[in-house]
Amino acid sequence: MAATIALSGCADALQEHYEGTFQGLVPIEIHSEAESHYDVTLEAYKPGTNRQTYDESYTITANQSATPPHLEATEQHLRVTKYERQSEEQTTEEAMITPNTKSVIIRITGDDLTIELSSDDGESSGPAAEPGAEGSGTDGPGTTDPEPNDSERTDGGTNETDSAADTGA
Repeated sequence: MAATIALSGCADALQEHYEGTFQGLVPIEIHSEAESHYDVTLEAYKPGTNRQTYDESYTITANQSATPPHLEATEQHLRVTKYERQSEEQTTEEAMITPNTKSVIIRITGDDLTIELSSDDGESSGPAAEPGAEGSGTDGPGTTDPEPNDSERTDGGTNETDSAADTGA
């Protein structure tokens, strides 16, 4: 009977240890369309804790492709940095990896770096597409801006006065 309890404890420990690894993997491809070579670093961080979950570095020569180790299909921020040796210039792009992300393609050109994500929801060109969508969303609420501001002024003014009165007393 003690052996059964011990095995049960081991199974629980293994499950806790490997939690998250059954989420799936996200393949990464790096393609250089540049005429010279670049150093590239790939780093991923867990949101909220900023714990590094991935760290790889490569030297990519002209028209070369590389296939780094896969990322885990969990929520994490991916940061890709391209370094140019001659001018010490660097270009950085970031993207959010989610459980729905199916693949990451990094394209290097002489003057640019892009991250392309494909997911269950369709293809995205990475973080550059999201801010544009947010910008459009900001313009939309700007049209209805007077209504929320009026209510915010009333609520905010009352709260600020109450806070000031409480602080002063």
